[in-house]
Amino acid sequence: MDGTRFIVAGRFIDGSGAEVRKNVFLKVTNTIITAIGSAADLPRHDGAPVDDFSHCVILPVLVDCSVSLTRSPSVDRLVRLAAEEADLTEKAAMVERHISYCHAYGVLGLAVSDDLADLPDRYQQGLAPENIIHIRSSGGLCLGNQESDAGKPAVGDFLELAYSGNIEDEAPPYPRLSHEELKRILQHRGGRKAVVVANGRQQVAEALDAGCDAIEQGYAMGEDNLRKMAEQDVLWIPSLLRAKNGVDAAGASGDVCCRFSQRYVAPGKPIPGAEAFWKKMLAEQLTQLRLARELGVKTAVGTGAGSVGILHGESMAEEMKLFIKAGYSLEETIRCASENGAGFFGMEKLGTLTVGRKATFLITRGTVQQLPRKLSYLEGIYVDGAPSVNYRKNPVKVV
Repeated sequence: MDGTRFIVAGRFIDGSGAEVRKNVFLKVTNTIITAIGSAADLPRHDGAPVDDFSHCVILPVLVDCSVSLTRSPSVDRLVRLAAEEADLTEKAAMVERHISYCHAYGVLGLAVSDDLADLPDRYQQGLAPENIIHIRSSGGLCLGNQESDAGKPAVGDFLELAYSGNIEDEAPPYPRLSHEELKRILQHRGGRKAVVVANGRQQVAEALDAGCDAIEQGYAMGEDNLRKMAEQDVLWIPSLLRAKNGVDAAGASGDVCCRFSQRYVAPGKPIPGAEAFWKKMLAEQLTQLRLARELGVKTAVGTGAGSVGILHGESMAEEMKLFIKAGYSLEETIRCASENGAGFFGMEKLGTLTVGRKATFLITRGTVQQLPRKLSYLEGIYVDGAPSVNYRKNPVKVV
């Protein structure tokens, strides 16, 4: 985009954690925000176009810090198995579909655990040349010592290691890394940031001792580890929706796929004690997140999209609702869902909306009180100061 335009917002959330501002204008020159001020002071006679969203909320685009693009979130085991066994063409189509879902819900930044190296560049780069999504890939989740030959795991934008199984797994489907192996891998990370999936006091403590930069999940890790994370400036990605899905699935005697408007429940055999277990895990994780806020632990939103029942894109709002339930304000939650993830994963074009940054943001109709629910139906998406050519508020359905 060339030239200058003004964009007026009835409510403005910049993503820094600051309070909502009312009646604000953004001045955008050549894709960059060059001024932010009160709409009452908007220049009236300079001839620049004005986009009037005085009935809407403007907020930063979202960043999901825990995604698998090559896995299906279907509750149907046969569908998930087919996705795992898909050939390259089928996998590329699925990745494209999942990227489009994320974009439709305003999630324009993804940290993915997949190895996308076999896919064409347009998929690795978020469907370039459109570049509708900014992707950072770990090059594949490092599951055990068999994947860390000579301490040199697969090359990626960051390093992700499974030191625990996912909280849903009764037992990890692979041999767990030893503490020594974890330390050895992190010593050879080549300057990349390291995200470690770890649960429990001991395993999180060992991951912190090994020098990780972020903990994903972190269930039952305890207050001491949270204090260490605050001291060491280690990011936490708490993955609350995994436990929420566990509660819903146990209560319904089946697998649950959370959506904004409805839930799909697949029949399954009830597991004695499962509902009580998941309620306890969710309550404890919410309590930990509340304490993390008090202690100053930096947190970011990561949904685990691609896991059973966690849908790409729309699950972001569900995870954000759980942050708010844990005591975060809406403004703090949006910072966790945008700036904190963008900053950690080096997504320079995303994050806080401030002077000097790219004018890339979401527009939702209605009031601030309707967020994050309104993220399910965006009024618009602006990229580099202009409406996204890839977003359709009312997409055409092809039969």
